Amino acid sequence: MPHEFFWGGGMWVFPTIAMIIGFTVMLLMIFLIFGRGFRPPWHDSGKHPNEGTESALDILKKRYAKGELSREEFEQMKKDILS
Repeated sequence: MPHEFFWGGGMWVFPTIAMIIGFTVMLLMIFLIFGRGFRPPWHDSGKHPNEGTESALDILKKRYAKGELSREEFEQMKKDILS
């Protein structure tokens, strides 16, 4: 028997490549959906409730750094906040 008989005349290559491409596309879709932090619309945003909010002391420090407050005003307001 000729050698091509056992290998299907080279026709086994195309189904194999199609399966590899299919698995690759499937894995890529799974990664894009679940691997990159996809959250369906019915889930919460994932943010912590206090994330992005500043404390009063942080705001006061920024205002002092910008020069909006004098040292005396800063110290008085800081004392008021911390008490």
